[in-house]
Amino acid sequence: MMSKTIIVTGSTDGIGKLTAFSLAEKGHTVYVHGRNGEKVDAIVLEIKTTTNNQNIHGLVADFSDLEAVSKLAAQIKKDLPKIDILINNAGIFKTKEVQNKNGLDIRMVVNYLAPYVLTNAILENIKQSEAPRIINLSSAAQAPISEAVLIGKEQDSENSTYAQSKLALTMWSFNLAKQEPKITVIAVNPGSLLNTKMANEAYGQHWSPAEKGVDILLDLALSDDYKNDSGKYFDNDKGDPKGYFAPAHPDAYDVSKITNLLDLTSNLLGC
Repeated sequence: MMSKTIIVTGSTDGIGKLTAFSLAEKGHTVYVHGRNGEKVDAIVLEIKTTTNNQNIHGLVADFSDLEAVSKLAAQIKKDLPKIDILINNAGIFKTKEVQNKNGLDIRMVVNYLAPYVLTNAILENIKQSEAPRIINLSSAAQAPISEAVLIGKEQDSENSTYAQSKLALTMWSFNLAKQEPKITVIAVNPGSLLNTKMANEAYGQHWSPAEKGVDILLDLALSDDYKNDSGKYFDNDKGDPKGYFAPAHPDAYDVSKITNLLDLTSNLLGC
């Protein structure tokens, strides 16, 4: 198998970290991302040492700060002429600070706006791959998006805002798949309440081992089985040990709602 160049955002812990490890074991060139430089360096070293794969690199940016995301994207654009796979895994549920410095809800920023900004900025590099893929981490929690919450005018509960951010990501995924027929774009709920820091912090419990989520991410990213499944939503809660493609929230199929979301998004980002 050819070695691929793969970026995994939010890969200093949870399923992101485990996914980066597994990709490294398979001999791929992996870019580990986190917001803390020291932690990123430590994980890169740990993966290199454990897997004996030296093609592991670090990317640092705080995804709650969209300027930092744009800077990172510019660096990636310059340094990585070809990206085979982008796994938009970084996500946040619980946060001490609810808003970022621009007054936007941090869940909305990290879970939707940051991957949107990053991905769009590096699309040309992704298109250089022979078989590019973008895997977006959605969730079983998906709720209709409030314009006021998206633009930071109103605050909602953490559960609701999280669910809105994940539906926004899914709606954008489906649209991106249509816009970019050369790229396989798949949204995935890797499994609810996996044994990760996020689930344990949020709910104090878990239903399934984190590996269930890692296995499906590896599968969707690498297996030829999914090369014709662009624009779909994979629900890993549906089966055991592995789920299947299933309908996302109805709003994700509503063209006028998607258009409205993307108009609001580009206005918000001033692009």
